[in-house]
Amino acid sequence: MTRGMSEQRRARLRLEISREAARLFWEQGVAATGGDQIADAVGLSTRTIWRHFRSKESCAEPVIMQGVVTLLGVLRRWPRESALEDHLDAELTGIRLGHERPPVTLADELLAMKMIRLADTEPALRTAWLMACDEVERELRTIIGERLERPPDDLQVRMYAASAASVVRVLDEHIGTAALAGDDVTEFEDVAALVRRYARAIRTATGGAVGDPVV
Repeated sequence: MTRGMSEQRRARLRLEISREAARLFWEQGVAATGGDQIADAVGLSTRTIWRHFRSKESCAEPVIMQGVVTLLGVLRRWPRESALEDHLDAELTGIRLGHERPPVTLADELLAMKMIRLADTEPALRTAWLMACDEVERELRTIIGERLERPPDDLQVRMYAASAASVVRVLDEHIGTAALAGDDVTEFEDVAALVRRYARAIRTATGGAVGDPVV
C-alpha cells in the first residue's frame, strides 16, 4: 500500500482481492490455494497481497464482512417507535422496488455464503466468520442498550445481544447451506416473510425484550 492510497481505494482493493481469493478457495480448496495464485488472479504482486492481508485465509474477510457492515448500518437506523420487522421491511423496500442500489451485490452475497459454508471445515475461515458475528454482537450491545435505556455492558443487555447475534448467525448459515446445496429456497425468496422470521426468532431468543417498538 502506498502512502498516498486513500482508505476508500484501499477498501476497494481489499474487496477485489477478497473476491478472487474466495473464488479460488471455493473452486480448489483453501489448502491448494496460495498467495501467488491470488495475486495472479487479481493482477498484483504477491508482496502487495501481504501488505493488505496477514494470511491467505484472512483474504476472505472483506467478502464475509460486507453483509455484516450492511446489517449493522440498518440496525443503527432502527427508530425507537418501529417494530424490528417493520424497520427491516422499510429498509428493504427501496431495494426491492429498484429505487436504491443493493449495498451488497448478489454475486458477493453468494461468495459470502460459500465462505461461510467452507468455514464448517476450514478453521481459519471459521475464525473470520466468527469474528464477523462477534462484531454484530458488540454493536448490538449498544443498539439494544439504547433501546432499553441500559448501559451496553449491562449483563442482561449483553445476554440479549449474544442471543440476537446467534439468531443472525444460525439463520445465515442455514440459508446459505440450503442455497448452496441446491435445496428448495422458495421460502427465503419472500423478503417480507424472511424479515418476519428473523424478527420472531430474535424476540423468542431474547424473551420478547428485543423487537417491539419502544415508547
